[in-house]
This record gives sequence, structure tokens and C-alpha cells, in this order.
Amino acid sequence: MADTPRIGVIINEGKQLAGSGLEALRAALADAGHPDPPWHEVPKSKKAPKKIVSMVEDDGIDRLLVWGGDGTVRRSVDTLLREGLSHVSVAVLPAGTGNLLANALDIPIDLRGAVDVAVHGTAEPLDVGVVNDEQHFVVMAGTGFDALLIEEADASGLKDRFGRAGYVWAGIRHRDVSPAQAQVLVDGEPWHTGPATSVIVGNIGRLMGGIPAFPDASPTDGRLDVGVVEARSAGEWARLFGSVMMRRIEASPFAKVTSAESIRIELDRTLPWQADGGDRDRTDRYDVRVLPAAIKLCRPRATAAA
Repeated sequence: MADTPRIGVIINEGKQLAGSGLEALRAALADAGHPDPPWHEVPKSKKAPKKIVSMVEDDGIDRLLVWGGDGTVRRSVDTLLREGLSHVSVAVLPAGTGNLLANALDIPIDLRGAVDVAVHGTAEPLDVGVVNDEQHFVVMAGTGFDALLIEEADASGLKDRFGRAGYVWAGIRHRDVSPAQAQVLVDGEPWHTGPATSVIVGNIGRLMGGIPAFPDASPTDGRLDVGVVEARSAGEWARLFGSVMMRRIEASPFAKVTSAESIRIELDRTLPWQADGGDRDRTDRYDVRVLPAAIKLCRPRATAAA
């Protein structure tokens, strides 16, 4: 029988998992055989790295339970990789807005189910993306429309006030964004030269709401999927989303997708970019590459076996 993991818990304060709070989490962990694990609560994910390192180095944990959304998971994975602590596995307790990673990996969006996976699930290797050799991501990174949308939702407080609906409102405000001129190279070869409203690199395939942006994406294949969008008007966006929902994105005149181990994106002007739902400073050049099997993440045993 495998050794029982030594768990530690990092908490993004103010989050709830399907209506359940931290008292319910403590009770569920106690029922699972972990009545008093190392536990740290932080007001924002940027405060998490020091607490995570302390739990590994001082408390000897080898499994990190992350209570929060995709941004908190990204920050936790980034910390472990930066600090050379990739032997520590990660378990997601999906208390975020989108929970895209949890949905992609079939992690239950309910407290007892998520705790069961966190404690008893299989720690499987997961690919990680890295942008400009400094920012890791596990879901998606991108520039253009999606980054402007996330920047607006965060800065205006729409995300905090309205959750997913805040992204919709921010998207409406930026639906007519002017495209940048972009050159995109995949694995060192030119792939796209021309206008781009958005360039997205994904480790998983689905956007918020289950929209299948990259139908063939896998977080364990050692590759990243990349898409360029040229839609500008509301009508073009509507036609594009129609193609996406019909899983016929390759037939759309407003987008194209491929996969690669490395992607270089060069723009004619600086734009913000986002990684796993968090907005980043503007730049006009992005070098993105995959780190195959860089981290271990707990998945349901049946899913991992499949």
C-alpha cells in the first residue's frame, strides 16, 4: 500500500466550494484521516509562495492541497517549480470562479468529492506551459481580446461582484478591439502572419462555460495548442462561436488552430497578456514552451487509469 501523503493546505480566503466553507473543509479532512494538517490562509494568491515553501521545508509536506481557483493553482505550481520542489504533488480543491483545470481533469466541484480525490487520488504527471521563461501556467495563456477581457473584469471589480457574468460584461465592452499585426512561429516555423484579435495557447481544451476551444488538447501529451482569432465585429464573433460549439473551428474563416512544443508570438504593439485568468504587464513578444510532465497533480483514480 502506498504511503499516506503528508498534506498541507493553502487557502485563498473568501472562497467557497459549491457553498461549503473552511469549517466544512476541516471536517472533511478530519474524516479522511487528516485532522490537523499544516494550514495557511492568504488574502490573495500572490501571498501564497512563502507559505507554500514553509510547509514544504518546515513541515515536510509532500502533497499541497490548493483551495481556490485556477489562478491560485497556477501560483502554487509556479512556486513549486521555481523553488525546485516538483516532488510535491498538487491537489485542487476547486473554489474558484471558472475551475477550468478541475473540470478538465474530472475533479468533482463539491467538497467531499474534491477532498476524496485530494487525499486518495492518483498523483499523475501533468504538462505545464511557461511564458518568456518566467511565468508558468497549467490552463491557458493568451494576449489580445482574452487578456483585455480579464484585465477589465479584474480592474473594474466585475469578477468579484458578478463572478462569471463579470467576464461577459467585460467581453461586451471589448468586442470591437482592433487586431494587432502578429507573426506566430510554431516549433520554429512560420505559421501565421497577419491580423490577430487574440492569440491563445492552451494546455487544456475548454474555455469557461465548457466552450471547446481546442477539441484535441491534452495536458499530458507534451504539447500545447495554439489558436489565432481574427474576428472583430459582433457578427464575426457570433459566427466563430457557432463554429466552435459545432466543433468545426477549422472551417471558420476567423480562427485557426494547431499544436506545438514551442510558440513565438510577435506583435506590432504591446498588449497585456493573461495566464490562467490573471492579467500580466504589456509586452509585444511572447516565447511560450511546454514543460512535459513537470508537476504531479491528483486526479480521480478512474480518470487516471483511463
